[in-house]
Order: sequence, then structure tokens, then C-alpha cells
Amino acid sequence: MKLATWNVNSLSVRLPQLLDWLVSAQPDALVLQETKLTDDKFPAAELLAAGYHAVWHGQKTYNGVALLSRTPAVDVVRNIPALDDPQARVIAGTVDGVRVIGGYFPNGQAPDSEKFVYKMGWLTALEAWLQTELAAHTQLVLMGDFNIAPEDRDVYDPVAWAGQIHCTPEERAHFQALVGLGLVDAFRLFEQPPKSWSWWDYRNLAFRKNQGLRIDHVLVGEALKARVTACQIDKAPRKNERPSDHAPVWVELG
Repeated sequence: MKLATWNVNSLSVRLPQLLDWLVSAQPDALVLQETKLTDDKFPAAELLAAGYHAVWHGQKTYNGVALLSRTPAVDVVRNIPALDDPQARVIAGTVDGVRVIGGYFPNGQAPDSEKFVYKMGWLTALEAWLQTELAAHTQLVLMGDFNIAPEDRDVYDPVAWAGQIHCTPEERAHFQALVGLGLVDAFRLFEQPPKSWSWWDYRNLAFRKNQGLRIDHVLVGEALKARVTACQIDKAPRKNERPSDHAPVWVELG
């Protein structure tokens, strides 16, 4: 079973690229972030024609998440149930016995901003909800754009980024809190090439210079850990014309 996550940074712009990637990568389930579409604009028909059922939670201009799967997802949840949040950031569903949770974590803007306070509260609410989800679903995966680089090796220039958004001690502590719930960073289960990033700024030739961050993650519960046979970042879509600034990340379960 192949599961994947991709921040497409506008599904209306990136739909042809997504359809091409579905053909080449053949995931069984894929979570999307930053669809940036209201629910009525979601391209469900095009995706179904490509062989994928979809559930989604949209929002005009910003955010927006979706879960695509070859078999229909059941027990679908939109956003964190106990959190009153107008922003469309979470989609969850069970696909072939695996609880798939897709998240677009808040950016946080800057450590001294109100958006950072929102991010901290959102992460706390996510952790509390995940405790109940893990208790109910032993086969669970949390995937998405976390907007957190968990370690210095996940940053192209750790000195320059020290204390900056995505790399603050507070954000990294929340990442470790997720691990503490019994989740495992699937990417780090394997030896990976150095300087492996999932996001590159559009500016300053960052992709060409390979100056990026690893902020898109796949975390698996302990029960799924033994099934993980591979986890990789697919840089190919980042080379497209008008690409997303993020690359897909996928995990293979045996």
C-alpha cells in the first residue's frame, strides 16, 4: 500500500500536474494541502475519472485539504473536532483499514506573532485529538505539510535558520510531542541522501541551489512501523513548469 502527501499550492493551477503524478506514482491514498478551493470548485469528477475517490474540506483563497483514495474513505472527519477553527486544515478517513490523517499545519509567520500563538494552540489541540485517534485506530498515519523542520539536518543552513519560523525550539518540541504519542518519522527509518528537502522557496534560485527545508512528513503509528518498506521525497514534480514549491513525500507499506 502506497500512501503520499503533497502540498500542491493551488489545485486549480496544479491539477494537470497532479493527474500526471497519480499516473506515474500510483498511490493508493494521497493527502493534499493548500488546495485553495471552495468545496463547490473541487475537481471531484476529474479525479474520479482518474480512478480516485475524494473527500475534501475547502476554503476560498487559503488552506484547503483533501484525501484521495482508490477505494472510498470511510469515517471521514474534517478539522480537529474539539477546536473551533474556521481554517480548513485537517482531513481524516479510513482507507483499507488504515486511518489516514492529512494536515496542513499553520505556518506561524514569526515567533513573536499572533499567528505563532495560533500555531501553538492548534498543535496542542492536534496532539490531544491524536491521542483519541490512536486509541481507536492502531493502524494510523499522519501526513502533511507540518511547517516544522524537526532537526538541523532538515535545514539547508541551520545557523541562518536558528530560531526562525519552522525551526524554533517551540515548534520542534511539538514535533517531538507527536513522536511521544507513539508516532515514528517514516523518512528517518531509512538511510537518506544528505540535504533531502521537501520545500524550496520560489525565490533566489533556491531549488537550483538545493537550498530547502524538510517540512513535509509522514508519521506512522507503532503498529504500522513494521509494515514500512520505503519512504522517499519525489523531487521530480518540483522541476515542472509552474510547480508547487513543495515535493510529494510517499511511504510504502508491505
